[in-house]
Amino acid sequence: MAKLSIRDLDLKGKRVFMRVDFNVPLANGGQEITSDKRIKAALPTIQYALEQGAGLVLASHLGRPKGKINPEMSLKPVAARLAELLGREVRMAPDCVGPVVEAMLPAPGEVLLLENLRYHAEEEKNDPEFARQLAALGEVYVNDAFGTAHRAHASTEGIIQFLKPAAAGLLMEKELEYLFKCTQSPEHPCVGILGGAKVSDKIEVIENLLKFVDKLLIGGAMAYTFAKAQGQPVGKSLVEADKVELATSLLAKAGGKLLLPVDHVVAELFEANAPNEVVTEIPEGKMGMDIGPATRKAFAEVLSGAKTIIWNGPMGVFEKTPFDAGTVAVAEAVANSGALSVVGGGDSEKAVKQAGLSAKISHISTGGGASLEFLSGLTLPGVAALSEK
Repeated sequence: MAKLSIRDLDLKGKRVFMRVDFNVPLANGGQEITSDKRIKAALPTIQYALEQGAGLVLASHLGRPKGKINPEMSLKPVAARLAELLGREVRMAPDCVGPVVEAMLPAPGEVLLLENLRYHAEEEKNDPEFARQLAALGEVYVNDAFGTAHRAHASTEGIIQFLKPAAAGLLMEKELEYLFKCTQSPEHPCVGILGGAKVSDKIEVIENLLKFVDKLLIGGAMAYTFAKAQGQPVGKSLVEADKVELATSLLAKAGGKLLLPVDHVVAELFEANAPNEVVTEIPEGKMGMDIGPATRKAFAEVLSGAKTIIWNGPMGVFEKTPFDAGTVAVAEAVANSGALSVVGGGDSEKAVKQAGLSAKISHISTGGGASLEFLSGLTLPGVAALSEK
């Protein structure tokens, strides 16, 4: 990786401004954290900085308070949970900028968590004055929030104009290492798997992946837009009518690289355990809910010979049983392939976890949107701004 890593910095006695992703789900009026996965993901970088003798200023957003103070989106419960996980005090700032915060700055070995960055509209506007105020809180900048790396916000991009060196944290470094590996210099055969509902969400990803994958497997509702483009009957399946022409041109561009489902699990009703059947042609009045057994087998065969696999998006209406079977089958095929495998996107990650296969996947990305933009070949502003090695 050409970017500076936290490992390249001398942190002893330094005050580190660290952008983390503590955008955790809260319940009970913002009092209770329902998953601390994101807090745990940041622990290695936080612990590393403390071991190196740094004082830490941690900054994150939570939810979408739209530039206004909303007590239900406060990071206070995060400070309490982080203190438990670290086994040391984490002080909570009442705001993220201003004299009160500046008076609380941590000494080496201390941790201060700033209040929600998005209580200020200037954060998402990437306001230079706000970025300068944030920069005044640190001597070194570390970004470990891969999930927001595709956003040019004050805390991810603007701050770096005023605070250098700017390095990647351990989580950010790991994300980039795997994404670079599977897109810039993949071992072949390289196979992409794309699912989810909309072709429109993944046009750039498809076009970019086609440049370097040997095969691209398509599942989920986006497959029906391609099926329609091939003149196949799709019944009442979810189809993006305005994207059929685009699907036709993508098929032509792909040559033989694009593999579409050869059979489908269909139902009349969009609900769990709806009566269903397996068909090769979707009849009128029914909709595709999942890839069928012949498709699962064909996809598994392709995956068994792969050396690199990139997967984003489920193969069917994965949240409703039994229409999760196709996604689970693909998860098993990826896990058993022995390939370098990178999984991004919430639903594919859920599928892998549900099937108990996480340990057999090389890397599960923590940033769905950011990993999609990276796979689309787009530059991530939060990464581009970091100092070069």
